[in-house]
Amino acid sequence: MSVSDMFKEFLENIKVQKSDQFKQRYEQITKALNLKFRGTDSTTANSLQVGSYGRYTGIKGISDLDMIYIMPSSKWDDYKDHKQSRLLTDVKDAIKTRYPTTDVKVDGLVVSVKYQGFHVEVQPVFDRYNSDGSGYFEFPHTANGGSWKKTKPRQEMKALKDLNDEKNKNLRLLCKMVRAWKNKSGAAMGGLLIDTLAYNFMKSTTYYDDKSYLYFDCLSRDFFKYLSDQDKKDHYKAPGSNQVVKVKKDFRKKAEEAYDLCVEAIDAKGTAKENDKWREVYGRNFPNAETVEVSVAKALSPFRNTEEFIENQYPVDVRYNMSLDCEVTQDGYRTASLFQMLFKGNPLLPNKKLLFQVVDTDILGDYSLMWKVLNCGPEAKNRDEIRGQILKDDGYKKRKEKTSFRGEHFVECYAIQDGVVVARAPINVPIK
Repeated sequence: MSVSDMFKEFLENIKVQKSDQFKQRYEQITKALNLKFRGTDSTTANSLQVGSYGRYTGIKGISDLDMIYIMPSSKWDDYKDHKQSRLLTDVKDAIKTRYPTTDVKVDGLVVSVKYQGFHVEVQPVFDRYNSDGSGYFEFPHTANGGSWKKTKPRQEMKALKDLNDEKNKNLRLLCKMVRAWKNKSGAAMGGLLIDTLAYNFMKSTTYYDDKSYLYFDCLSRDFFKYLSDQDKKDHYKAPGSNQVVKVKKDFRKKAEEAYDLCVEAIDAKGTAKENDKWREVYGRNFPNAETVEVSVAKALSPFRNTEEFIENQYPVDVRYNMSLDCEVTQDGYRTASLFQMLFKGNPLLPNKKLLFQVVDTDILGDYSLMWKVLNCGPEAKNRDEIRGQILKDDGYKKRKEKTSFRGEHFVECYAIQDGVVVARAPINVPIK
């Protein structure tokens, strides 16, 4: 399979699903608000799809949809003076009255409408114009007695579309690929941050202005190199609007790891290892290298392939950070951190007790955990003990294991919220 074919199939695999369902939900919400505030039943007027979905940079598994509802200017006097909370409540009530069985609530600066596997965040706004004719929206901010803040999503969407047209439609495709990497690596990056970084990268080079899928291996490599070489920042400015886009957590180390994998994939061009490396970057939606030789090897393999994949059980839309640590104990020895042992060069030997636990996360609200323990290497295969099943947490956000035999072992934890994987964290366990 050529590089072009691999990346075409990959991008086809990550296309947004449920688009018809998304459209229907947007229209239902729009109709409810138009009935409330305008007395009309239009399903499309006065609303704007924004966020990743509105910028056409979202991918399969997207669970956080954004919508702006443009209020009638005649309603300004009803809400202008410290009535921001009331506006959000009126929007919530309008949707709830029309769809009483739907989970609707005010959530910070927006009204959240929850469905199975995704939710729509509705932001009511008033349309405004500057003296130069340029437009912006004012949205309600409820802190400190209430105020109005500015947002310019139309300018952001236009800037992205214009550069995408200049770059042979490659900008939006790059944004989609980076989202797949984000979901695979667990890098908690907001959609607007991803689109901003991809925009800045494409703006910095003319090399990909006329390139096709055939060059997407190099495009991947060069983008992750660009990302890893960034100075540490706490924010960027969004294209078109100059809106502040915050950086939740430093992404450069994960980007450097992705760059190294891209280099290895390019060096392995034409072999099965090429696909394996790209799958390490972008996840299981990147096509596998299925050859006769691989199929025969699988048929003759002495072990059962029991590995399961979280992507087959839940949509993945990583939005939060999460990290793991592991306590290593053995009778008669002091408890130690796995990270500290490996940093000091102390080998991890068999017959040790391991306690994996979540040590840091910024997940908001309730969530549950699931775990995956995968044994790799020839000894695991000879023993027919590769494991790899997805297992429920016992409720304590911890996982007990023990070291039994040599080889590379891998543990990953998944945070599930409202039926979506919103964070994931891996940890490698090399046993000597």
